[in-house]
Order: sequence, then structure tokens, then C-alpha cells
Amino acid sequence: MRGAVKVNLKTAAIIQARTGSTRLPGKVLKKIAGKTILEHVIERVNQAVFIDDIIIATTELEHDRPIIELAEFKGVKSFQGSENDVLERYYHAARENSIDVVVRITSDCPLIDPMLCDKIISFYIQNCDEYVLVTNAGLGKEGRTYPRGLDVEIFPFWVLKKASQLAKKTYQREHVTPWIYENYGKEKIYYYKNKVDYSCFRWTLDTEDDFLLIKKIYEYLYNGNHIFYFKDVLNLFQEKPELAKINKHVEQKSIQESFSKAK
Repeated sequence: MRGAVKVNLKTAAIIQARTGSTRLPGKVLKKIAGKTILEHVIERVNQAVFIDDIIIATTELEHDRPIIELAEFKGVKSFQGSENDVLERYYHAARENSIDVVVRITSDCPLIDPMLCDKIISFYIQNCDEYVLVTNAGLGKEGRTYPRGLDVEIFPFWVLKKASQLAKKTYQREHVTPWIYENYGKEKIYYYKNKVDYSCFRWTLDTEDDFLLIKKIYEYLYNGNHIFYFKDVLNLFQEKPELAKINKHVEQKSIQESFSKAK
């Protein structure tokens, strides 16, 4: 175990990835600075001290085979499951790897902050008897104070299993956590918040303009090593406010509208 906060719980980041995104097909394999988006995500998540394993959860489709090969190349685990039932895919990926605590991350977040991940994991572990889910994101705008693209959701395997058994609606299965949000009150779900609300910023990859913004951020901050984080990107935006305008017009699709987000 790499982290002292573990309390004997095996914690794994399950990163959902596929090439069939409708708004920007093949986005996780698009390259910035000679590496794919998914490689950047893996390298950043791998810096988190309190994550024991990284599992790339993709589909059984042949065109997603490059994702499996990339996971092998990066030395992380992979799992192939249902294309549309992502909840089932997550459940079996966690069960097959004997995971106690699931850290849900999507593959379209190449600015994910490992230090922020550690802070949220640490909070969850210390309060796991009180909360079934800790997140800095959520289903909508409620509770969000971090830029979209730094999203982390943490929950125990038992609640993932319960959701997999009981979720019936299509959107509840096309995503991973809607059933949990809908079946546990606010007293069981904790929104990890920043002191200042930066939710106006969009640092995720869903469109060409998102890709243009992220590419520019990497041009300014990436030197071959992932040593820039949340505050560094914020400082860059303060120095160059024009960056925020690149994808300001992009609207995030709701859970019910589609399941195209890095599934």
C-alpha cells in the first residue's frame, strides 16, 4: 500500500474509456504532446498516493481494442464489458479485482489533479461510516465548485453492487452513479467543495473546442512531466483570461440527454 490512510481497504481508480463518443469520436486516443489523452489521464492518476490500482474499463467491441493495448503499454489493468450498461461494466471490473473502494474517473479528464484525488479519498476513508458517496462533482451543477474535468466520485463496492442489482432505468445503467444519488439522501452523499467556486470553467474533453483549450493548456504547462495541477491551471487562466473563452459556449449534455461522456 502506498498510502497510510488506507485502513486495509483496497482502493482503485476505475477509468471508463471508449472510442465511440458521439460528440468527438476517438477522443481518448487523440494526442497532445505525443501522447494520447488516455495516457495523460493514467499518468496523472498514477501520482495519487492513496490509489492502489488503476483499471481501464472499456467495451468488448473490436474498435476499443487499442484501449486495452494502451493499458498494457502503460502497465495498468483493464477490463472489457458491456458497451451500454456501464454500471454493469464498473461492477464487474471492481468485483474481478476485489476492490473495496471505487474512485470513479472518466478518460476525458486530462487535467485531473492527483493531489485533489488524494484529499477526497482521504476524506472518504475517514468518513466512510457516514457517507456512501463523496464527490466534488455530482449529477448536475448543485454542489459543484471545481472546474468540470476534475471530477471524482468515491464510493464503496457494496453500494456499487446494490446499484447494479437494483437500477432499472436506462440512464441509470448507461451511467454509474445516478441510482446512488437518487436513492440516498443528502445526509449520505457529501459534496467536497473548494472555498472559491470555479465551476464556471470547463476543463473536460467533449468537443473540438475543448480539445483546443486543453492542447493550449498543455503547451503552456506541460514539459514532458505532469508537474502542473489545479492551482497552476488557475494561475494560467488568470494570466491569460482569453483561454476561458475558447470553450465557454459548450453546453454539457445532461445524464438523460445522452451517455456520450467518456463512456
